[in-house]
Amino acid sequence: MSATVDANLLLYASDESSRFHAAARARLEALARGPELVYLFWPVLMAYLRVSTHPAIFDPPLPPERALENVGRLLELPHVQTAGERERFWEMYRDVAIDAGVRGNLVTDAHVVALMRENGVRAIWTHDRDFRRFPGIEVRDPFED
Repeated sequence: MSATVDANLLLYASDESSRFHAAARARLEALARGPELVYLFWPVLMAYLRVSTHPAIFDPPLPPERALENVGRLLELPHVQTAGERERFWEMYRDVAIDAGVRGNLVTDAHVVALMRENGVRAIWTHDRDFRRFPGIEVRDPFED
């Protein structure tokens, strides 16, 4: 089985001041050990880089080199794959958007869900409850017992 992660898990794992830091870091370390195949989607990685280095959002922001290094370490793992949009992406996105009534802030979540469907990824590790609006995926909250 394969899974993916949302940007919030990566951000909490980097934010030592967060009450979710220890659990996020532990979940990320467990995923890094494998053997489960982990997909990292480019919109998620770019969101992580954008937020973690932004001084108005992430306090203190990560130096860009450190944020890039964090991503790079994940991408070097043999059971981690990246994937982007392919031929059927627009069809997948449109179906996801219509099914869930997507607008506003849900557009990015729908983008990730469409990538999941296109790549056969069933589960996402996230604390974002909005993902529960999308049928056909399994939402795993790393902070729930």
